[in-house]
Amino acid sequence: MPSTTVTVGSAVGLHARPATIIAEAAQEAGTPVTLALEGGDPVDAGSALMIMTLGAEKGTNVVVTSDDQTTLDTIAALVAKDLDAD
Repeated sequence: MPSTTVTVGSAVGLHARPATIIAEAAQEAGTPVTLALEGGDPVDAGSALMIMTLGAEKGTNVVVTSDDQTTLDTIAALVAKDLDAD
């Protein structure tokens, strides 16, 4: 399955607001997508709660995985963006 590693861009990491935005985008994509810390177990990117369990802070590398390249690119861009600045 294709994957890419991105650095968390949100100022306080993947807490409730960024996790919800990412989860909603993953659900809308309708294609399975996971997030994982490097070397860690993947979690369903369609679940804000599961994303928050990663404990990913700003600057943490996160591996985004999906069979669909568009979904992969979309979710990776959201992880890398400062979603608290919007």
